[in-house]
Amino acid sequence: MYRQETIKPYEAEAGKAAQVEQMFDNIAPTYDKLNHRLSWDIDKGWRRKAIRQLEPYKPQTLLDIATGTGDFAILAAEMLRPERLVGADISEGMMEIGRQKVKAKGLQDIISFEKEDCLALSYPDGSFDAVTAAFGIRNFADLDKGLMEMCRVLKEGGHLSIVELTTPVNFPMKQLFHVYSHTVLPLYGRLISKDTSAYAYLTKTIEAFPQGERMVEILKKAGFKEASFKRLTSGICTMYFATK
Repeated sequence: MYRQETIKPYEAEAGKAAQVEQMFDNIAPTYDKLNHRLSWDIDKGWRRKAIRQLEPYKPQTLLDIATGTGDFAILAAEMLRPERLVGADISEGMMEIGRQKVKAKGLQDIISFEKEDCLALSYPDGSFDAVTAAFGIRNFADLDKGLMEMCRVLKEGGHLSIVELTTPVNFPMKQLFHVYSHTVLPLYGRLISKDTSAYAYLTKTIEAFPQGERMVEILKKAGFKEASFKRLTSGICTMYFATK
């Protein structure tokens, strides 16, 4: 078990998956505004870089895991022009906002949202050309199982593109990020979202999540033949790319 798997948003007896679902339902109305402000909109560029990893392969069927309010799914649909893109998440509150955004952009014929347990996806083996995930897999209650499911639903030779928040490893960004993530991020998150636990939980999961070379090992253990990573913005974010 990895450290982030034992971290829960709330001091309650409910399991991690149920608590994460509750948390995202709670913060859904302010989630997009907070994300962009807390990252100074840099997160939009990170998403673009992660999607560009898939451009050479022209995937026509995509699954966006932990899709949230659909920002990554919408950008992938606009950049990759697939025939079909499914956004999967456990939070109906987040996905309902995503559905409204998709409808406003006229992408409802391409993008659909489905409530799914990311540790036990309902899709048959080899259903998708590509699987994506942006800032969500660190919330998995079982990282190995979640990654194995992502590998299972990929076609042979299909690709996985992940972008995830990570802790910088070099001075001075490591020290600056520590101060920011332990003071500004939880305070601002609490003031805007009104959820006193959600953004403190965010900091804990970032620090506990396996990253870099360790994450590459975990991806290969989950069934991917090849895996690599690239740190962005001095290591605040990391992209992973894997092939089944």
